[in-house]
Amino acid sequence: MDGNFNKNDLERVVSADKAHVWHHLTQHKPFETGEPRIIIEGKDMRVWDQNGKEYIDAVSGAVWTVNVGYGRKRIADAVHAQLMKVCYFANSGGSIPGALFAEKLIDKMPGMSRVYYTNSGSEANEKAFKMVRQIAHKKYGGKKTKILYRDRDYHGSTLAAMSAGGQDERNMQYGPFAPDFVRVPHCMEYRKHELGLEHLSGREFGIAAANQIEDVILREGPETVGSLCLEPVTAGGGVIEAPEGYWERVQEICKQYNVLLHIDEVVCGVGRTGTEWFGYQHYGIKPDFVTMAKGVASGYAAIACMVTTEEVFAHFKDNPDDKLNHFRDISTFGGCTAGPAAALENMAIIEEENLLENCTVMGERMMGNLQALMEKHEIIGDVRGKGLFLGAELVTNRETKEPADEKDVMAVVADCGAQGVIIGAANRSIPGRNNVLCFSPALIATAEDIDAITDAVDKALTKVFG
Repeated sequence: MDGNFNKNDLERVVSADKAHVWHHLTQHKPFETGEPRIIIEGKDMRVWDQNGKEYIDAVSGAVWTVNVGYGRKRIADAVHAQLMKVCYFANSGGSIPGALFAEKLIDKMPGMSRVYYTNSGSEANEKAFKMVRQIAHKKYGGKKTKILYRDRDYHGSTLAAMSAGGQDERNMQYGPFAPDFVRVPHCMEYRKHELGLEHLSGREFGIAAANQIEDVILREGPETVGSLCLEPVTAGGGVIEAPEGYWERVQEICKQYNVLLHIDEVVCGVGRTGTEWFGYQHYGIKPDFVTMAKGVASGYAAIACMVTTEEVFAHFKDNPDDKLNHFRDISTFGGCTAGPAAALENMAIIEEENLLENCTVMGERMMGNLQALMEKHEIIGDVRGKGLFLGAELVTNRETKEPADEKDVMAVVADCGAQGVIIGAANRSIPGRNNVLCFSPALIATAEDIDAITDAVDKALTKVFG
């Protein structure tokens, strides 16, 4: 960390923060006697707090966002240059970076056609929900309005997004929720006993898990179901990759019952899973909607996108004489030009530095390291994930798969932080199932970074569990 911040400046910052800032996902009572952590500076994979402590950031800004690392001057310069030309104009009009990034993005997404700009992943998902509902009224007499979502998946923090939220602790105390959102079972093979499918494995399990979605559609009535919203790899719900056969069967079901498929790439999108630009592309999925946010500009500017097909888009221009026919929606900050300007540079960096390949190679190294830790520590019951998006599930008994206590899991996170490594964990999300350590280092991670992260986890597990 450089010397730009003197002690008096930092004391004022801490005082102002304690007095006036309401932090996300945070209980503030401890700040009456202690200090919040304030990140002062970041460079590559490292960040520094107000006390000068250096951390390796193994979760890309704590919420899976800073994919290309901190301190990218070329992104900051591109944003500055664009802001000096025009900072904002409502997206009822257009902008140069908006047009150019949409073109570049669609080039990476064969089969998709249109980009709707918005300012957060939650809002991007709501745009898709609204489109599904409007299509139901335009085409199906208002009947095909139900939106299916999956247990353990997460789609945002607004009331409609929470209505499609499969993490019950995140939803507690915020109901009642919007009607016609219906949950389907998770597809986690490690906990297949929860689904009554413990006798199956591999592809047979994957098909059976998908068939449970069909069961829900038939129970609700196919004529009432408009869309199915899923994460390609479940993120905060436990870093869950669907088993073989699952996605193939899901698409067959959607086609059979005329259900639109909405893939939420807010976490997985733009390189996080390695090799491909988007998580869904690993599995041969052909979605009707794809939503994205976090890694689109690596946090250098706010941007989110709802991307859809020309077929979906056509529903909203088929009768221009009807004043209510088009998609009557606006996202104020979807008109900011900084987001697509940053996103263009972000994507260029990923291409020029071969970060999809690096993500794959470093992801394999991290998976190997975590598997070695599983051999050493009985508390690890399973490791899983894709690319640089990995999880380690902690259990007190490998036979019964009894989840480790959330307090102990968070003690591992805290000990890693004390060592100077920031990792994540599923917490305050799923009752009795907040037992997964989460890792999502920047796509620029080196072998030394990966080893330092897993070494810290090794020491923390030893300290907390022996």
